[in-house]
Amino acid sequence: MKSCIVLLLPVALLLLAGSSPVVAQLVEGYYSKTCPNVEAIVRDEMEKIIAAAPSLAGPLLRLHFHDCFVRGCDASVLLNSTEGSLAEKDAKPNKSLRGFGSVERVKAKLEAGCPNTVSCADVLTIMARDAVVLAKGPFWPVALGRRDGTVSSATEAADQLPPASGDIPQLTKIFASKGLDLKDLVVLSGAHTLGTAHCPSYADRLYNFSSSYTTDPTLDSEYAEKLRTRCKSVDDKAMLSEMDPGSYKTFDTSYYRHVAKRRGLFQSDASLLTDDTTRDYVQRIATGKFDDEFFGDFSESMIKMGNVAVLTGAKGEIRKKCSIVN
Repeated sequence: MKSCIVLLLPVALLLLAGSSPVVAQLVEGYYSKTCPNVEAIVRDEMEKIIAAAPSLAGPLLRLHFHDCFVRGCDASVLLNSTEGSLAEKDAKPNKSLRGFGSVERVKAKLEAGCPNTVSCADVLTIMARDAVVLAKGPFWPVALGRRDGTVSSATEAADQLPPASGDIPQLTKIFASKGLDLKDLVVLSGAHTLGTAHCPSYADRLYNFSSSYTTDPTLDSEYAEKLRTRCKSVDDKAMLSEMDPGSYKTFDTSYYRHVAKRRGLFQSDASLLTDDTTRDYVQRIATGKFDDEFFGDFSESMIKMGNVAVLTGAKGEIRKKCSIVN
């Protein structure tokens, strides 16, 4: 079964190979002596969370993405703003993030069983993996040992997160700055198989797209018409659209079939058809004949992303509550 695929790679290959001694300190079984049941505790709570709200799988995966692209995977996206300091979660691109309460719920369970031991950064990384598995996606081993950051900046989030309106050159540059390549870009875009998006994130494609076009000409006209019935204007902040229509609660390859038909919701999705490498990948996975290949690729790219600029050792802290520094 696809949901049980495990990448049986040596630990060294699961980590971002390179000269960074920080990355090398992340290991599977990091809490084997201090909190041996950490993954079981997280999985038990995640099963309850997703059973009650299946639509949360996408938002929890998105939280991990948005965390790792700003200051690395240090749980800085979970911090609340303080007087005089606007945090990442209050940056415009993060206003629609959800799942913070679920993270605190899982963290509280771990604090009860293993006080002051498991970082929020590790909690979020495990939760993202389990969200995918519980949505019928692949399993991958998670190396642990991250510590939590103490700084969270809305300005940095606004500057560093990949925009929904991004094109291939812009997105490639942002991904490269995190040690992620073009294949990681097209593979991780597959996360859009889960979740929904608010109208303002794609409305520009429907209304006043440019001086020449009212609607983005790269968007399938029939699909655009359907989107306009839900998204009445660029200021419509209430309506949601499925990023993978008909399958937004299930991790599968149908996202690529939509993109191949010019029905990707965001401009960033559409941009995957403008580059030879990313277009070839989209069209290959869209055939439905290479689901296992995509599941393996996604696992590998998630492992890479989960190791971006992590804090380990004496750096950072282990937050008792994920929303505030100790």
